[in-house]
Parts: sequence; structure tokens; C-alpha cells
Amino acid sequence: MLSFVKLGGSLITDKRIEASFRAEIMARLAQEIQTALVKNPELRLLIGHGSGSFGHFAANHYGTTQGVHSPEQWRGFAEVATVAAELNYLVAQELQKARVPVWRIQPSASARCQDGKLQSIDVFPIKTALEKGLTPLVYGDVALDDVRGGTIISTEMVFDYLARHLPVKQIVLFGEVEGVYDERGLVIPRITPKTLMNFQSALTGSAGVDVTGGMLTKVRDMLALVEVIPGLKIRIIDGTQPNLLLPILLGEVESGTLLIAD
Repeated sequence: MLSFVKLGGSLITDKRIEASFRAEIMARLAQEIQTALVKNPELRLLIGHGSGSFGHFAANHYGTTQGVHSPEQWRGFAEVATVAAELNYLVAQELQKARVPVWRIQPSASARCQDGKLQSIDVFPIKTALEKGLTPLVYGDVALDDVRGGTIISTEMVFDYLARHLPVKQIVLFGEVEGVYDERGLVIPRITPKTLMNFQSALTGSAGVDVTGGMLTKVRDMLALVEVIPGLKIRIIDGTQPNLLLPILLGEVESGTLLIAD
């Protein structure tokens, strides 16, 4: 079974402090991932992570999401790519230490957008990695854009594109919250495209700097995906809780907020 796992930028970094990597949390998540792979040899994982306090600070400074045109903006574009890749390297290091067969795959090397919408990305390396028993690692990155010159692609955008080209059964989004909260502060157990309007007022932006839209954007984008991929289940889960990632990957528990088609 193929699962996509996103390690949120708010989980593996402190999004309020620039370039702050939470190595201990990442090390623990890496060990849980490795244990899941050992316990279920049929499990295939594609891991992605947000840019957190690395890419978001630089992207916000240069306004990269809105477009890249001037020489200064292009230098900023390159800087965002560099700091996003720095975090990716740190994440890969922890996965490698835990003996996860990780392969870093840079989205911006092949991604192409049209006015902020991801149009294409090379799937062949990722398919090959999965076929050979490797764990591809992608991340929120920059991308060339036919209209804007350049822009930002979130991990969810990358997942959205890849899910349409790979036989993924579940997507798990790990952050620093238990799930999606309602206006009373309680976790919403299930959201569908039809029930989203009941919760929109409670879905505020994420804490810290986030140029990709926060929780409401993530929920909307993921609900659009479950509508077009039959049987796909997406969960938003608390990644700060130890020993939760492992049973989720093994299908032993259900937790957080489930996003599913009506």
C-alpha cells in the first residue's frame, strides 16, 4: 500500500523563529517511520515536508508566491530554493540515521506552474524509487511559472499532483495540532466537501509565517483531491504525540480529522 506522509513545517521547525530545526522531533518521527517499514514490508511511503521557518521567511520577504520578475526577486527566488533545500537535507539526515532508505527529490528541478497552479512535475524518479523499495522525499519548494515568472509550490500542491499519477490510498498530514478544530476548540472527526461550509469560520491561518495559506487552504485543497480519487482518505493528525505515527501507518488506530468524499 502506498501512503503519502507530510511532516508539517510547524512540526519540524518553529515557524516563529527563522531557520529553527526541531531535530529531536524529526529523529523520533524517523524512527517511527523505519519501524513501520520493517513491520510491514508491503508498505510504501512517499514523504514530504513543509518549509517551516526556513522557506517561509525568505519567501515572505521577497513576495515569491506573487511572482518573480525583477533581478532582486530572482535572487530571492534562488535564496528561497536554497533555504528550503537546507531543511530538506536536515530532514533526510535524520531519516538516514534511522535507516530509512530515503532519496531526496527536488521538486523545483522539474516543476512548472501556470499562474500559481502546478501543471507538471517529473513523476518518473518517484515511481522508480517506490518500485525499488526506496522512500522518496519531496518538500515545499519554488517553481518556474509561465505567468508569474516564479512562485512557491506547497507540499500539498506536490502531493495533489502526484496523487493523480500514483496509486496512493491514504495521505497523512502531521502538524502540531490534534486535527481541525471547530469554534469550541474541539477536534472535528470528519469533514467532507459538503460539510466544509459548516466549519469555515473556525479555520484560521496557521501560527507563524506561512505563505501557502494556512489550515483553510490545506483543507480545501485536500477535499478537492478526495473528490477526484475514489477511496482516498486524508487525515490531519498531531505529530507532537509520540508513538502515534507508527500505528497510523500500520492502520492500527484512527485519530485526528478525516477528510473524505461525501
